[in-house]
Amino acid sequence: MLLAAVALLCVFGGAWGVLAVGDSGVARYEAQDLSAALLAPMHRDASGALHILGTDRLGRDLLARCCVGGCISLLVGLCAAAVSVGVGTLWGATSAEAGGRTDGFMMRVVDVLYGLPTILLVVLIAVAADGALERSGLKPGPVARQAIDLGILVIAIGGLSWLTVARVIRGQVLSLKARPFMESCTAIGMGRTRRFWMHLVPNLSGPIVVYSALAVPSAILSESFLSFLGLGVREPLPSWGNLAAAGLPELNPVVSRWWLLVFPCLLIALTLLSLNLVGDWVRDRLAGR
Repeated sequence: MLLAAVALLCVFGGAWGVLAVGDSGVARYEAQDLSAALLAPMHRDASGALHILGTDRLGRDLLARCCVGGCISLLVGLCAAAVSVGVGTLWGATSAEAGGRTDGFMMRVVDVLYGLPTILLVVLIAVAADGALERSGLKPGPVARQAIDLGILVIAIGGLSWLTVARVIRGQVLSLKARPFMESCTAIGMGRTRRFWMHLVPNLSGPIVVYSALAVPSAILSESFLSFLGLGVREPLPSWGNLAAAGLPELNPVVSRWWLLVFPCLLIALTLLSLNLVGDWVRDRLAGR
């Protein structure tokens, strides 16, 4: 229920946030000070509009920004999880099917990648891809540039978080290959490709679904962390990570605008908790508990 509430808030609130201006009614160049457009939660602006979560320094409604940012964070998380599960499933199943030295080599690659810091590699990939785009001389428009940045982020996160999935799928395939129905397929001369898609994949659906549900919160957390560092989703496109980064300097002992940091972080925490509970529920249901 909590996950459904957050998802509905992001989807419908995000559509409203795209259409709404989210302005506080006080232009910053008309104000006596630069923070005049900053409103606390449940305050009305000069036009009488109520801002439930307050506004930021540019007078934009924080609720609308959080909703749009939630859509971006969930989209990146889902796409990165799909890439991670897809790559891990193919790598683990291929390794187990090949066997012998090929299996040993592929698993040693996984072991080597396990010893490397994942977040650091994601940061390096994101920075290297951004630098390569700059050196290429291409000048995409703002929308195209945002789409390219999101694509790089999805590939970087998903392409480095498939290691656990690969090991689990390999173990499952090795277990299934020792069962009588797989031995029967081999005995009647069924090809590897047909045996894989008709008999292995249906029996791997349970672990794939479970790890898909558990990979989404991990991907969302990685995206939020990178956006917080300024290497993920960038302004003017919002995400929960860069909204939290923008709100961090507002926590000071003089004037504390706590809402700019608390609400994005709260949405991240609620979403990760909900997705982990969904993953545990799916695992228990498939285990017959």
